[in-house]
Amino acid sequence: MGLFDMFKSDSGEKMTPHLAFATSLLYMMSADGEMDNEEIGHLLSVLGGQDDGRGTIGVGAQNQALLDSALKYRRKNSVETFLQEATPLLTDAQKMCMLVNLIDSSLADGQPEPEEQVLFGKFLTAFGISEDRFRPFFEVIVLKNDRSVFTNDHHPKNQPGYQVKLPS
Repeated sequence: MGLFDMFKSDSGEKMTPHLAFATSLLYMMSADGEMDNEEIGHLLSVLGGQDDGRGTIGVGAQNQALLDSALKYRRKNSVETFLQEATPLLTDAQKMCMLVNLIDSSLADGQPEPEEQVLFGKFLTAFGISEDRFRPFFEVIVLKNDRSVFTNDHHPKNQPGYQVKLPS
């Protein structure tokens, strides 16, 4: 027993796909060194945020335990360690769901910061998913988050005859 072993985390939680999902969002949220309110709101909505009756949004008990485990893991491990541990546990559908939510999180506060873009590239590489394969999903999330189509009459996508299409 080492001198400081008593201070090691006692979580001992085994990585699961659900824990990987929550943890991945925390890595994205903290990639630029700060967690914006929009990102926290996105996290709560994805994990199942609930109104506590006083107008405060929080997570239910089950999701609070998931979030606590994810926070402990995030504090203790590098993203590289996380990707090595989580990637083999994930199905293709889980990887794509995670990637779509990571992009959505990175766009929650307006536009992805350079650190978020680099982190997303690490996820793509670790998951073995090419940018070309992911591009249609990216386009949909960008469209979902581009609310300027409602406030800018001169937005290029609001021009007569313009149709939104997925790249082929």
